[in-house]
Amino acid sequence: MAKQPIKIISENRKARHNYHLDDVFEAGMVLKGTEVKSLRQGRVNLKDAYARIKKGEVFVHQMHIGLYPFAHHDNHEPLRPRKLLLHKREIKRLFGKVNEQSYTLVPLKIYFKSGKVKLQLALARGKRQYDKRESIRKRDEQREMERVRKKYTSRY
Repeated sequence: MAKQPIKIISENRKARHNYHLDDVFEAGMVLKGTEVKSLRQGRVNLKDAYARIKKGEVFVHQMHIGLYPFAHHDNHEPLRPRKLLLHKREIKRLFGKVNEQSYTLVPLKIYFKSGKVKLQLALARGKRQYDKRESIRKRDEQREMERVRKKYTSRY
C-alpha cells in the first residue's frame, strides 16, 4: 500500500518574510462540503490569515475560501472562522507560548493529505524591519554565490 502524495493547495510565502518561525504543527480542519470543493479548485487565500485560541479550541480567522460556483442556495461564507483540530496537549502548549511569550499563530500551507484537508500552522514571532533587510541581504548573497559557483563549475 503506497502513500498518497501531499497536494499543496496554497502557501503563505509572506509568513517566512514577516516572521521568525519556531514550531510547526499540522492541524485538520472542520469544513463544509462547498469549502472542500472550492479548495479542490484552488480557491483559497492565506495572505492575511491568523489563528486564535478561544475556550480551549483553535480557530483560523481571515482565511478566504472562495465561493463554490455550482452551489447556489447552500454556499458557505468565505471569511468565516474555521475550527482547527489539534490534540489537547498541543493546544495547551500553544496557549502557553502565545500568552506568555508574545508568539502568534500563522498558517503556512493548506494541503490535501490522504484525502483530508490539513493546515500547517507555525508558532511565530514578528520580525523587525532590520531583520527583514538582513534576510534579504543573506538571500541575495546566497544567490550570488550560487551564480558564481555555477559559472566556474560549468567550464570543467
